[in-house]
Amino acid sequence: MKKVFTPTKIKYGLIALITCIFLLSALRIFLASGRPKHGLTAEIYRDGTLLRTISLSQATTPYSFTVTGANGAFNVIEVRENGISVIDASCPDKICVHQGVRSNTLLPITCLPN
Repeated sequence: MKKVFTPTKIKYGLIALITCIFLLSALRIFLASGRPKHGLTAEIYRDGTLLRTISLSQATTPYSFTVTGANGAFNVIEVRENGISVIDASCPDKICVHQGVRSNTLLPITCLPN
């Protein structure tokens, strides 16, 4: 007996596959965002070199510092309890500044060209 793949079977198979991918992605995001906030650390890199490791859970008082680069480039980084952000930068578009405060590991804050 020959197996026949009709357009209807293919359509339902694709719908099932897309649904599974969506559910697995949602589960990944849910599990990553539900992690406890104690023990969070941030690592500051410039040109592939680790400059500083910061414990975000131990930052009880907000503070900021500046990371400088070539040709006068700079980023002002603010650390607060369970969060970190870039509050000023010398780059023209300031996308890194508009990313806001990060308190999980889902997305890094990246500043290009700095």
